[in-house]
Amino acid sequence: MVITPRILLNAYCQGIFPMADADDEQIYWYDPDPRAVLPLDDKFHVSRRLQRTIRRGNFDIRVDTQFRQVMRLCAEPSPERERTWISDEIIQLYYSLHKSGYAHSVETWQDGELVGGLYGVSVGGLFAGESMFSRVTDGSKVALVYLVEHLRAKGFVLLDIQFMTSHLKRFGAMNIPRLKYHQRLADALTKDITF
Repeated sequence: MVITPRILLNAYCQGIFPMADADDEQIYWYDPDPRAVLPLDDKFHVSRRLQRTIRRGNFDIRVDTQFRQVMRLCAEPSPERERTWISDEIIQLYYSLHKSGYAHSVETWQDGELVGGLYGVSVGGLFAGESMFSRVTDGSKVALVYLVEHLRAKGFVLLDIQFMTSHLKRFGAMNIPRLKYHQRLADALTKDITF
């Protein structure tokens, strides 16, 4: 089956997302149970150390200026992950969503260099975070804090992170049952919000 941007967006509206197999780059669809989400209320936790880093103002935050490059950097191998699920086909699909206004990047810059960031898909009151990268300490964390503040200000109600990680657990991420996720998703999709 050829996956189009419309099919991809429709999948998000049903709680399903794609990942390419690291070996053969075949795309598979996922709807995990439980589903990991980040709170958009006061349960979102930012450590004191990270708060100090943000106050220092060492990072410039930009939105949607280097979407494709953020995806490429997210796809690079890292100590935690030798191979990636972000194939060239995935990059092209999400870049098409980006051009249509449904996929976004939050980027951290230092001295004119892209040093961290994240990307995801926005539909109604849902933001589905897909991946993040960091080339310097706290590069992706600062982008995440900015994202949460932005989503709160806009009235988003659901920040989907798909799978739990120890990194995101420190921010207050939690697992919820698939059924509860789908209920929250249905509510989020009724919101008339743009990123």
